[in-house]
Amino acid sequence: MNHDHGMAAPPLSMNGSSGMHYGKKMMMMHMTFFWGKDAEILFSGWSGRRLGGGMYALALIFIFFLAFLVEWISHSRLIKPGGANNVWAGVVQSLLHAVRVGLAYLVMLAVMSFNGGVFLMAIAGHMLGFLLFGSRVFKRNMDILSSEKTSDLPPMSC
Repeated sequence: MNHDHGMAAPPLSMNGSSGMHYGKKMMMMHMTFFWGKDAEILFSGWSGRRLGGGMYALALIFIFFLAFLVEWISHSRLIKPGGANNVWAGVVQSLLHAVRVGLAYLVMLAVMSFNGGVFLMAIAGHMLGFLLFGSRVFKRNMDILSSEKTSDLPPMSC
């Protein structure tokens, strides 16, 4: 029984990428990690091909910052405990959650460029953010032993 409904998968080239035609432009999609500054990351105009290595470096810094920001939001205490208005606290908490998930999805989409540098910068941003905000390194002993909530948002889970 044929379940592909008449649609064939695009052929893979020798470098592990597949090509898709959009109008007159050929778009390449990598299926394996690659190294180099010639990558489209998040936006079609944000690539190292035309603009050089400076834009690639800026993209790496941007991805690092996004991953770092996800960890900061995940471990922040921006809502004061014991507030009188639970509705307002719930709205702020929901907005924080939406921002965190949106930023995490942007990092995920950038990693899906399959560029090795982008992948390493995303991991480094998450690692440094967790080290500074989520680990025991900068916490006092009283904070570690306390059973009190350590952030406004629940942990991210799949």
